[in-house]
Amino acid sequence: MALVIFDYDGVLADTLDDLIQFGQEACNQLGINHTVTKDDLSNLEIMSFATYGRACEVPEHLIDEFVKISLRLFAEKETPPAIFDGMSEVIKHLSSKHKIAIVTINSSQNVRAFLIKHGLESLVHAVYGVDTAGTKAQKISLARERFVENGEVVFMIGDSLSDVRAAKEAGVISIAVTWGHQSLETMLRGKPDFVVNSPHELTEVIEH
Repeated sequence: MALVIFDYDGVLADTLDDLIQFGQEACNQLGINHTVTKDDLSNLEIMSFATYGRACEVPEHLIDEFVKISLRLFAEKETPPAIFDGMSEVIKHLSSKHKIAIVTINSSQNVRAFLIKHGLESLVHAVYGVDTAGTKAQKISLARERFVENGEVVFMIGDSLSDVRAAKEAGVISIAVTWGHQSLETMLRGKPDFVVNSPHELTEVIEH
């Protein structure tokens, strides 16, 4: 048995269009004259709504407000985001043998709404969102302390450079996925342990 930790945005949830749209809406509400594009996300050293806001030229004194607006827009969305093709089956398979957790910069409320929509809520043991104190590495460590009893392997699956670095900092195995928000070139700077190009490859890596 392993502990398998997923990032949310860009790994489970196809939120790129939402992130661009909501980032633009937040900029517009704050009076920031910036056209938001995927590039604002793809090159971030640290993936968070705060660093996203800075990439969108939001001044520092308005960053907290940018974060609040973005999270609120996600929460107010009528339907939770789509799940990437194949991810639902992968989670169902892995949950039959392993423990599943999510560590994310999004809110736990938004993640739980997504899990409920896609029939996965009962398969995920814990969600550590922006509402949980600590860095991503600290949240990975929290999950490990809670769920790992006998030295089982821990995997962190992410789509950003900061996910890979958080896994390294927490001392767990990092898996970078190429269908998310950041380019492979950016993620490779963190030297991930594994790179996968499709959800079913996750099962191969975790159960090899």
